[in-house]
Amino acid sequence: MAFVHGVNPVIELLLAQPGSIECIFVAQGARVHDLDRIYELARNAGVRVEQLPRERVARLAEGEVHQGIVAEVQEVRYAEPEDLLALAHGRGEVPLLVALDQVQDPVHLGTALRAAHALGGHGVIIPKDRAVGLTPAAIKASAGASAHLPVARATNLARTLDELKEAGVWIIGADLDAEPCDRVDLRGPVCLVIGSEGKGMRPLTRQRCDRLVTIPMGGKGASSLSASSAASILLYEVARQRRAAGA
Repeated sequence: MAFVHGVNPVIELLLAQPGSIECIFVAQGARVHDLDRIYELARNAGVRVEQLPRERVARLAEGEVHQGIVAEVQEVRYAEPEDLLALAHGRGEVPLLVALDQVQDPVHLGTALRAAHALGGHGVIIPKDRAVGLTPAAIKASAGASAHLPVARATNLARTLDELKEAGVWIIGADLDAEPCDRVDLRGPVCLVIGSEGKGMRPLTRQRCDRLVTIPMGGKGASSLSASSAASILLYEVARQRRAAGA
């Protein structure tokens, strides 16, 4: 079993995936925001809610900020990369994917998920090895987006990018020394590839990119952005171009 903590992540799970929740634990005496709504959603979904001493809730949350509530859930089920394309096609939309290459920080994964969900993305791809997965911290950072947006694990990211290219998706890599993103046409099917902080994309990943883009920065002394910031800005640029074109 795994645990998800925080008010918004638990509410979004109740709304989108109530069947994945085994039980919700509320800290005794805690002033939990939206607690009445949580009880109502849980009752309607047939999910059990129990009160526990605060110390036990804190242990379940493994020391993370839990806002007085923790949900015990089934183990995370990852999607397959092709599921993300199927989601886009099923909605009649132009695919917009994000691939994170060896990003280790769960907050960056969660924030990228949140941005992708908000800006019309159809999923995030992460490597199976040497990368953070959907941990409780990542789920909390996603502010509920992980309950709505699929995350796919790729055994071999370079091969997965090749398969996306064969399916007509353009692979767009974020790089410091490249064309400004606002001068590159991003209206078609794209997968935005973001490397880890400090190291960037691995050579094999970089070789799979059809185009490399950079984010123009005017701040004095600013040389790079975090992985989640870069993903968020590039996602917005794709959304901006598509809106302007009426796509």
